[in-house]
Amino acid sequence: MSAPQRRKSGDNPSICLLVLSISDYNAGTNFWEGPMESDGINRRKFLGKGAAVGLGVLAHPAFNGRVFGANDRLTMGLIGAGGRGRGVMQGFIEQGAEFAAVCDAYEVNLDLGIEGAAGTAKGYRDYRELLARKDIDAVLIATPEHWHCRQLMDSVAAGKDAYCEKPMSHSIEEGVEMVEAVRKTDRIVQIGMQRRSSPGILEAKKLFDGGTLGEVDLVRAEWYWNISLRTRPVIREKLDWERFVGPAPRQPFDAVRFRNWRYFWDFSGGNMTDQGTHLIDVIQWFMGVTQPVAAVNYGSVYKLQPSETPDTFVATFEFPKFTCSWTLCYSNSFEDGWAITFQGQKATMEMCEAGYRIYPEPWKGDHFKRPEPAVEELPGGLTATGPHIANFLECVKSRKQPNATVEIGHQAVRTLHLANIAGRKKARAVLKEDGVSVVA
Repeated sequence: MSAPQRRKSGDNPSICLLVLSISDYNAGTNFWEGPMESDGINRRKFLGKGAAVGLGVLAHPAFNGRVFGANDRLTMGLIGAGGRGRGVMQGFIEQGAEFAAVCDAYEVNLDLGIEGAAGTAKGYRDYRELLARKDIDAVLIATPEHWHCRQLMDSVAAGKDAYCEKPMSHSIEEGVEMVEAVRKTDRIVQIGMQRRSSPGILEAKKLFDGGTLGEVDLVRAEWYWNISLRTRPVIREKLDWERFVGPAPRQPFDAVRFRNWRYFWDFSGGNMTDQGTHLIDVIQWFMGVTQPVAAVNYGSVYKLQPSETPDTFVATFEFPKFTCSWTLCYSNSFEDGWAITFQGQKATMEMCEAGYRIYPEPWKGDHFKRPEPAVEELPGGLTATGPHIANFLECVKSRKQPNATVEIGHQAVRTLHLANIAGRKKARAVLKEDGVSVVA
């Protein structure tokens, strides 16, 4: 049997065994097709009676697609109306939120954001004017990450709850400031690390916590895509470049930097912190740790010139009781997408967008053919933005803490900031016990 596929549904039917969208959770689909035998080891025998309870993804409360009703509406503002911001905004609207304000430094994005908010929202260039509105209950922050610290701190100070896209911060020091600022208020803040709310990942964690894998000594995170820089023209007269640059060092207008801000250090930690936040968060969550001891990182820009942040890298993290690697390549899409592999002394768990599989020890496959897994759950949709939005909205109503708090967001990206420091200094970077000081 092949490894869990990482491709979008339909990309390679010969690899994809079962991929269903998150909407299938609502339909009551039975994802388990019966007992799976592997050299005489069936699913329940392998897991044991205790760990086998509640295995199916449907054992987790179903996401019903709507939190706020017509008479119980949350009024929100969108800060950062690029593609991601508009997409997440639609997820909020589908669950009953209403967007009365949209802010962006680029008029093209601003107009698209207003259109996405049913055309009734008021547009702003300055997010502080949006925050000054008394009718705004909460904000969605989806700007480049060099803006996150200032905008999140200003939002909670203005009395707004906030859903802030990942990565939470642009530096370790910023993350510390953000946590302190939020905790001085009673505001609800969710960081957009949606795997924290994925029903499939939550089920995998039950098995993990039940000791199914035994002692885990090595964890591997991977992300493979084949992409190019964005080249769509920028309408200069519609862009407030100085406002976009904001807290970053002043610099002349550059269309490449605007379209591809993710790949320049002034605006981002690159794909190390962007995609890495999702995967390292899951790893630290499962392994019960909050920070590494040290990191090394090797990589470069091989394809996406003139980027500054590497498009290919291999980072290794030293934790007290295990080692973790994080590999990304944006010039080759072999095994397209993301994956996390936990290698334990009793079993190995593979996790990707399709779902997860568990292979017991000893390994009985070969280099090109895998054995039958003892456990296979492939519901698809492990990214789960919808349930993560629902969790935030529920917490806005209940005032309970959400699944991805500012502390969790800070801990996840701090590990990746450490790797970036190691890579840029070409040295082993050690994180002191205070969680802030770095020696490299």
